[in-house]
Parts: sequence; structure tokens; C-alpha cells
Amino acid sequence: MRPFALNLKNDKKMEGTSMPRIGDKAPDFEALTTTGPLKFSDYIKGGWAILFSHPADFTPVCTTELSGFAQEKKWFAEHNTKLIGESIDSIHSHVAWVQNVREKTGVYMDFPIIADIDMKVANLYGMLHENASNTSAVRAVFFIDPKGIIRLIMYYPLNVGRNMDEIKRVLEAMQIADANPGTAMPLNWRKGDKVILSPPRTLKDLDARLGEKNIELVDFYLAKKELA
Repeated sequence: MRPFALNLKNDKKMEGTSMPRIGDKAPDFEALTTTGPLKFSDYIKGGWAILFSHPADFTPVCTTELSGFAQEKKWFAEHNTKLIGESIDSIHSHVAWVQNVREKTGVYMDFPIIADIDMKVANLYGMLHENASNTSAVRAVFFIDPKGIIRLIMYYPLNVGRNMDEIKRVLEAMQIADANPGTAMPLNWRKGDKVILSPPRTLKDLDARLGEKNIELVDFYLAKKELA
């Protein structure tokens, strides 16, 4: 018997059922990671989290990706966001890989990486796509907010690495939108750009919008504003 078996906490999301979707509660689990045993709901409590999977340890694209997350660790901490990786590899493989990358590049991937050799987390989060591979997780990224809700999901194929700038951009966009109700982010938005105001829902709101100052009014339904 394995000394620390992964224990699923969400029976509705077991293998063979639908994948988690945007707006769902993030499925909880317990697992062995490179930082020790971890209960996911406890780990992410009180902040944002990014859960990301990679196909395999000791592979070149995955090494660039997880190194990229490690190099941005301070930025994510400043944005109240915890990182947690996942792949269908043993804890021994993970630890050896982390040390190999540290020795060869000086980058220390010291965030938790889940040892998911029984594929339970991969199945729980829909990271196994049969037409891509039955034994390797695709490059999935789940953004989870402080309420434990999945807010954004990204999937990349096995042979294309993720875009760290986009990961940071959308995290910042969601956090700023949450802090400013009634706003949304336009195409290619970056921090400091104008945000879009929600369109009016009543005639009274429409008249207020037409008389509003300090906004860029393209039309009554499309108005932009700088945040203070």
C-alpha cells in the first residue's frame, strides 16, 4: 500500500464524468507533492491559485515552462497567487528534475508539484485528452479565485508551450475587474489601459451614461474609462 494515497473529495467529478468548467467550484483533493502532503483547498485558501499540468518531467518544453513560473514567483506572490504544478510522474522523478534544473540553470522550482502517477488529479480536472495522449496530461492552466471558483481555463497541445505574459495579463485583468464592479477588459487590455463600462440596462441608466463625464463614449453601449 502506498504511504500517502490521493484522496478525492468531489465525487461528482470522478473519472469518466465531465470536466470542470468556468464558474464551477474547484474540485478538492489531497496529494503528495514536492513540498509534502497537501490538501488543495487548504493550500489555496485566502487567495488566488494557478494549477497547471505538464506532460512529463525531464522534457525540454516543460522545463522552460516550469522554470518560467519559478522565475515569476515573486510577481505571483505580489498578486496574492499561489502556484501548483502537476504531472503523471513519481515524487522521485519530480524531486530529481527540480534539482537537475537548479544545478543546470540556477532556477529553483520550489512551488508544489503534484506526483499524480495514478492520474487522479489529471482525471478530476480533465487534463487527459485521449486524442492527444492517454498517459500524459496536456498543458492545462486553471485560474482559481479566493472563493475557490474556477475563473479561467487554458489548454495547450503537448508540443506548444504556454505564454507567460498572457497568463499574467489575464490574472491581472480578472483581479482588477473584481475590484471594480461594472467593468470589463477590452481586446489586448493591459494594466493601465482603459476599461470598458457595462452597458446600460434601463432608460434611466442610458440617460445617465449619455450625460456622464470623464469617459470615452464610442456609443451608448460602448464606453471606456480610465481607472484611478
